[in-house]
Amino acid sequence: MEQIGNMIGWETVKMVVGLVGVLAFVVFNALILTWAERKVAGHMQRRIGPKEVGPYGLIQPIADALKLLGKEILTPRGVDKPLYYLAPMIIFVPVLVSFIVIPFDASLQVMDINVGILVILAFSSLSVFSILMAGWGSNNKYALIGAIRSIAQNIAYEIPLLLALLSIIMMTNSFSLKTIVEAQKGLWFVVYQPLAFLIYFIAAVAETNRTPFDLPEAESELVAGYHTEYSGMRFALFFLAEYTNVFIVSAIAVTFFLGGYQGPFLPGIVWFLLKSYLLVFVIMWLRWTYPRVRFDQLLNISWKALIPLAFINLLVTGGLLKL
Repeated sequence: MEQIGNMIGWETVKMVVGLVGVLAFVVFNALILTWAERKVAGHMQRRIGPKEVGPYGLIQPIADALKLLGKEILTPRGVDKPLYYLAPMIIFVPVLVSFIVIPFDASLQVMDINVGILVILAFSSLSVFSILMAGWGSNNKYALIGAIRSIAQNIAYEIPLLLALLSIIMMTNSFSLKTIVEAQKGLWFVVYQPLAFLIYFIAAVAETNRTPFDLPEAESELVAGYHTEYSGMRFALFFLAEYTNVFIVSAIAVTFFLGGYQGPFLPGIVWFLLKSYLLVFVIMWLRWTYPRVRFDQLLNISWKALIPLAFINLLVTGGLLKL
């Protein structure tokens, strides 16, 4: 009994330390990505980007964070208060849960659950609810249109994303992220499954509401979409969740297709972060390269192209494994 008690105590301590580490990483990651996006945008548009606050503008994200913390939190008249207040908090839950099961290194994972990817996918659906709550609760027609678009978009692109990952799960016969990484010691799965990787990456860009699929928060037509009526720290939580989700979808792509933390010479966590931030850079690159698609085109890409291709890929994978 004493041994069981010690084990439970150690697991609790490990979980608490892991969550504190995750929170620290989420904040640091968001600060780095906001600076990186502005720099990438600047260079792609033949300008410098942030340069005044600190060397190369490195302290600019901290200045922006302090500005958001100092802003007055306004609650518009006529909002549905329970939904309006809950939405920014709920959108942050999937972010924390996802980091718990992602293996950054062979020995750096908060918890190795044998159904790790199912946990991430199940909790990621909560973000759809929070966006709907934000749009409906804000009592604003632009916010509501953004929320409705987001639900249609997330439902459409969750299917090809899941089907693309399913082909790797069939190959490894496991839902554990660590097992999937270990199965790529000889050769990365992107070599075996290039189509699945492409389908996953396109669906992931759409799931995170990034350009050219940023219809739910299209600034030029919907002001800011579902978070139009949010200010101060409430808006910051949406902002933080978006940038963290960009990293999470890149981390899952690295785990499933690019060998995870596998790599020569350098420590595993260095390889994992290098690969993840390379994919994040590609997502930023897409933002400043392609124009926003129309909403009918957005849905057609998923229902008429990605889903049939994902099903064909899954059938071929299953057939080859059986043979």
